[in-house]
Amino acid sequence: MIERLALQAYLARVLRRPVELLALRPLKSRLGEESDPKAFGYGVPLEVECLVGGEPQQFVLARTRPEEGFGHEYRADRAWAALWGHDAYNALPRHVRSWDVGFVRKSGELVSAADAVEFFQLVEKSEGTPYWLDLDRLLTEPARPVDLARTEALASYLAEIHAEKKRAPSLYQRKIRELVGHGEYLMGILDSYPHPYPLLPPEACTTLEHAAVEWRWRLRGFSHRLARVHGDFHPWNLLFREGTDFSVLDRSRGEWGEPAEDVAALSINYLFFGLLKGPGVAEPFWGLFLRFLEVYRAATGDGELFAVLPPFYAFRALVIAHPRWYPRIPERVRIALLNFAGSMGDLAPFDLEAVERSLGGVPGAAAARQG
Repeated sequence: MIERLALQAYLARVLRRPVELLALRPLKSRLGEESDPKAFGYGVPLEVECLVGGEPQQFVLARTRPEEGFGHEYRADRAWAALWGHDAYNALPRHVRSWDVGFVRKSGELVSAADAVEFFQLVEKSEGTPYWLDLDRLLTEPARPVDLARTEALASYLAEIHAEKKRAPSLYQRKIRELVGHGEYLMGILDSYPHPYPLLPPEACTTLEHAAVEWRWRLRGFSHRLARVHGDFHPWNLLFREGTDFSVLDRSRGEWGEPAEDVAALSINYLFFGLLKGPGVAEPFWGLFLRFLEVYRAATGDGELFAVLPPFYAFRALVIAHPRWYPRIPERVRIALLNFAGSMGDLAPFDLEAVERSLGGVPGAAAARQG
């Protein structure tokens, strides 16, 4: 809701002249409105009539509607649209001029942001040790009771946050679409690999992308799974203090998504560090991987988890195998991760035998399955 007095004060600040607001109303087409075949648009513009320094002037206050679908659900989406429009309008000949881009505070005040060139967050600092250092220690030292306890605590935490569901099919479909095509997800990561790259030739990338598109249409109907998520739940974003007391950092990619994304983001690191220790996925990492999945599934009762996990594991494996993100890992580990990513494109539910085949064997895995 735009308040008239707040808008008048804002215009005076931006235009640096006295402003008297005369009218504020929804912008409508003046001609042919009844016969206009277009019934929907992203924008909800307001027409502004005012006196600027005593001279009549008109403006349009353009906004993007928070409509489900179309990638406008979050405030950040609508901020992007306004910032992009301000830069783009004024760079094109004959385009109407954009005077400013701004935002509305909770108080109702309108604030200019047109001069901003970077954006930032100010967040509190949390004490603790990154969880990846725990996994790094286990490369050379025996596991301690706290290692299993922390794995169980992380699984329980995800089960707790994932218990909050949301019914918004278009938002779930957006998240699955972004998994495939967003610049930070699968296709963007594949594009960012060096090409040509012997370990991931173009035909392998093509196969991965084709499989991802098939997964997108397979998962599209799982919108009942939409849940509160972290979005980037990996060991570098987890800080532990004493025992199982921890904090999480850098929640990203929105509030809602597919729970399997968080499960894959953390659990693949047990496989990764197990590969670093080798051969195959060495202990104690394989045991921690199994325990994490066991605790999570028991706490959530999620019988569909293995049916939706593969494309999220494929994405995470491609990130960890990336020579820019992880430049110092052994080539054997990189190859194993790329094999794992490829196996996740087989359009079959996740299963432990596929892990064995793609990661070069898991000591004791067969016995563990039989047990």
